[in-house]
Parts: sequence; C-alpha cells; structure tokens
Amino acid sequence: MKTKKLIDEVISLPVEERALIADSILRSLNPVESDIDKKWIKIAKERLKELKSGKVKSIPGDEVFNKIRQRYSS
Repeated sequence: MKTKKLIDEVISLPVEERALIADSILRSLNPVESDIDKKWIKIAKERLKELKSGKVKSIPGDEVFNKIRQRYSS
C-alpha cells in the first residue's frame, strides 16, 4: 500500500482510532525503557507528595509560559 493512500485511510478513521494509531507509531519510534520509566515514576510520585504536603507550591502554566516569552522575546 502506498504511504499517501495509507495516510488518507487513517485520516478518515474516528478520532479515537487515529489517536491509537498515532500512539502506536510514536511508541515504535521511542521504545519504552523500563528502568528509565521506573525512575521517572519515582520522581513524579515524590513531586506529587511534595505538592500535596505543601512543601512546594505549583506555578500556573500561563505564568510559566509568560515568563519564558518575556525572557526570550528580546
């Protein structure tokens, strides 16, 4: 099957099926590395615990992106 035809067929699918296909393709390009994933999960849990305990405070995303835009707009 030609690539263009395949893409056309995929695009015609419902959004949930397209998302599943896109996820599958991305996973094939970036295979899961369980050791790294385990480390990231551990870090994520630690950070969530810090947020819930009040040890650290979150910053709204809009504020973060505004600061980035200000820093790099010049």
